[in-house]
Amino acid sequence: MSKLTCIAKIEAQQEHKKTVLAELTKIVQPTQKEQGCINYDLHVDNANDAIFMFHETWETAEDLNAHSKSSHIKKCFEIIGGMLVATEVLRLTKVNV
Repeated sequence: MSKLTCIAKIEAQQEHKKTVLAELTKIVQPTQKEQGCINYDLHVDNANDAIFMFHETWETAEDLNAHSKSSHIKKCFEIIGGMLVATEVLRLTKVNV
């Protein structure tokens, strides 16, 4: 089975961008230790510093699903949920050419 790539876009309200970044930063290391995590990288948009992107690669969809239910992810989004403009998650499979 192909590895799964995930792109997660999180847009914070301008007045909360520092708090959102701080909370998102806290989940990187625990996630990198999760089963099936190949990479989990946090980025900030160069044109809008209230937009954060995770570039993730997982061994399986089951691993990504387990990540979504992990305690550190739940805790993070309980804290920042009301501070966000929008979230978008794309699950992608590489096209072999």
